[in-house]
Amino acid sequence: MTYQIYSQQQLQLKSIARLKQIYSEIGCTVEVQDKRCKDAWISAIVEHQASKVQKVADVVEEQAIAQAELEQHIAIQAQAVAPEPLKTVEISFYDHEFYTNGKLVAAITHDNDLTQPWVVMVNGKEVHRANTWSRCHRYITWHHQDGTLNEELPTALNQTETTLLAPEPELPTTGNEVMAQIFNECEKFGFDIFDDGIYRENIKLGEVGCTDGNWWVMRAGESQEKIPCDSALDAVWWLSMVDVVPLVSS
Repeated sequence: MTYQIYSQQQLQLKSIARLKQIYSEIGCTVEVQDKRCKDAWISAIVEHQASKVQKVADVVEEQAIAQAELEQHIAIQAQAVAPEPLKTVEISFYDHEFYTNGKLVAAITHDNDLTQPWVVMVNGKEVHRANTWSRCHRYITWHHQDGTLNEELPTALNQTETTLLAPEPELPTTGNEVMAQIFNECEKFGFDIFDDGIYRENIKLGEVGCTDGNWWVMRAGESQEKIPCDSALDAVWWLSMVDVVPLVSS
């Protein structure tokens, strides 16, 4: 319930009887020193109104502070989820560097390899090779987005131990992890990834995805049926066989 706020001038025009009525209507609890004095009633009402206005101002200020803190929290979370954009610096036709927040995070260079001359370097180490500059650029972009660009590569010993132990394939838990695995397997076959699917030489082969930990493949130009697969490698391999093994009609 809201009440009218009376100014001192308005209250001066009221009778003592009306002031008593206003005192009751607004729920005033300020003690009236002299109940026979008009100014005493006015002072009590004014003091009560001032305290209510101050409480409202305090609530508004608290809400403003809480809103500002919420917006700051959202901004911090958004920055943590979405990495800073990459800035590309062309050193030469063959050499490019990639920066974020003024820090060098990766580079593309070129050597004399006959099949995959384009090289991605991270922290001075070769981490990826491809037959075109654009594939190296996509590699850097994907891994920068999912936060895996600067991950330490396993040592030769660790790689050997991993092979001997033959662990179960690691299931992706986020969309970025799914896309990273698909990207890595498509690179092996020389496929291109676009928003609407996977392509080979501008011809759409189909789509690959992972739902609730279950990999699937859906070939282009056929029934929109998701074929279960064991892994990202298995799914992309099925797409590589599109022109070789036609899907048998049921």
